[in-house]
Amino acid sequence: MLREVKKFGNTTGNKLFSLGYLSKVTKGGSTRVLSITSGKGGVGKTNIATNLACALVQKGKKVLVFDADLGLANIDILMGITPEYTIEHVIKGKKRLSDVIITTPEGVHILPSSSGVEELTNLSLFQKKKLIEEFSLLNDTYDFIIIDTPAGISSNVIYFNLAASEIINVIEPDPTSFTDAYALMKVLSVRYGVEEFNIVVNCVDSEAQAREIFQKMNMVCERFLQVRLRYMGHIFKDKKLLQAVRNQRPVTVLFPYSKASRCIYSLSDTICKVVPKNKESGFRRFLNKLFGKEEKHNEQVESNGKGL
Repeated sequence: MLREVKKFGNTTGNKLFSLGYLSKVTKGGSTRVLSITSGKGGVGKTNIATNLACALVQKGKKVLVFDADLGLANIDILMGITPEYTIEHVIKGKKRLSDVIITTPEGVHILPSSSGVEELTNLSLFQKKKLIEEFSLLNDTYDFIIIDTPAGISSNVIYFNLAASEIINVIEPDPTSFTDAYALMKVLSVRYGVEEFNIVVNCVDSEAQAREIFQKMNMVCERFLQVRLRYMGHIFKDKKLLQAVRNQRPVTVLFPYSKASRCIYSLSDTICKVVPKNKESGFRRFLNKLFGKEEKHNEQVESNGKGL
């Protein structure tokens, strides 16, 4: 008998999806789904997402960046593109997903967003099924799907992080960035059972500074959250990065030998070497979490009485 999954988000009037259906439309696949997230805004999350995508493409990988930053979506600005359509048009049935995805001159595929993404948390059964069918056409198309999430600990931030199979939390030396990054991991671990996070330390003067910040975070998380942190890398302060932003181009393209670009390349190397522990297809997990929530996971969350 097929297990069933409850819909994610607002459950008012929701029906149930069978895992058999989700498995059928996402059979196989080796796509890795990464979320680039942060507890605090302005830490360079979107810059890292776009430049990481460019670095992975340069390695011969096929990459889709999903701009999930809702009304503040700005990947199009950083990449110097002007989307004619967004995922909102797909939700409303006006366009196919293939009509919305943009290919940049660098070879990165972008799924533009808008305030319409908020509707993903409250779709009808018909809308969710249509979106699953649209997304299933991407199965095996990409090596990586990178989700550029909003910042903070809102429901949408949690929503998109749970859709990813690997979470990359971006922090800066600023104390507020540190505490907000911890708050995000606390919510995801205590309320939703996330056990592992990857850390990138941005805007540092040296690797030693980045390692020190990571070690402090690791000590706090080991003591209070019992989660595993992995040091993924760091990004140096670099005026070339600001210059690239002003020119609306990725720094890895405009200034490939800059300090920031070398850090991005190193980060892409590390990511490619990491072997995901989750044996389930990253793409299948993406759809399971984005459009339906596994029964086992529901039971875990409902039985978890821990407070924040």
